[in-house]
Amino acid sequence: MNGVRIRAYAKLNLTLDVTGAEGGYHLLDSFVASVSLFDLLVLRKRKDGLVSVTMRGMGSESIPPEENNAQRAGDAFVREFGGGGADVTVYKNIPMGAGLGGSSADAAGVLSGMAALYGADEAKLGALAETLGSDTRYMLRGGFCRMRGRGEDISPVRGGGKLYFLLLCPRTSVSAGACYKEFDRAPSRSALTQSCIDAFVRGDTEGVGRYLSNALYPAAVRLNPDVKTAYEEAKSFSPLGVAMTGSGSCVAALFENKELCEWAKSRYRGKCRAYVAETVVPGPPSEKKGGRLSSPFALSEEEKRSAGYSGD
Repeated sequence: MNGVRIRAYAKLNLTLDVTGAEGGYHLLDSFVASVSLFDLLVLRKRKDGLVSVTMRGMGSESIPPEENNAQRAGDAFVREFGGGGADVTVYKNIPMGAGLGGSSADAAGVLSGMAALYGADEAKLGALAETLGSDTRYMLRGGFCRMRGRGEDISPVRGGGKLYFLLLCPRTSVSAGACYKEFDRAPSRSALTQSCIDAFVRGDTEGVGRYLSNALYPAAVRLNPDVKTAYEEAKSFSPLGVAMTGSGSCVAALFENKELCEWAKSRYRGKCRAYVAETVVPGPPSEKKGGRLSSPFALSEEEKRSAGYSGD
């Protein structure tokens, strides 16, 4: 295997409760899910132990290498596991600064891709991901999970079914650090994660919509009024529920089915980027010949052929 393509999926916080603080970090309780919006990562082996990352799209070309989580992930992998390095191209589709976890997804995608190329112990790979950001360990596997603490306490949530969303992403972002500082100035408490998970597990999509929530939303709105505009625009289509994801600025509106999401998107006339997304649950990694882990996000052979990919 000389190359691999990886889908780095975005995530949605269906709920986000702030439960306290510890060691200068906020502690969270959040119901999270992977959705079908993804960045595409193309990795090819090198022989010199170096990692080169090229960004394409969404303004990502201007990210300095020292601030690029994909670069940090590649360098960290080589330090921890060795290998010949890689040339990595990230084709961005996930809006930046939207709370969709794009930076963490790219970091996890690089780790996952390099593990597929060179092999890596899964437990050590997870521990390495944890050092690269609070969402990165979750992003290695994705799916429906309850994420607590600083993001290190991850529990899969099974049951329920596929969920469908209209995403409205303002062209302006919200700084996560500034949002948490603003939250501390005027805290907004919620405790809806368990109720949302219970509704999901019993297949009650309307109940999931009722409990969509984000304790950071008031703080994000004070920092960026576009978040409230997006929220109200999404709400105007009468979805089952609406919530901001992460620290903003994207909001997600839950509908009963994909057709209603497409209907809402076709009638949207606002200034936000609009996407229809559905939840995805990648399969578990599998062991390949030579001890390499195959990534649950790697494209299938059929997908490679349809994309014109001729690599190994």
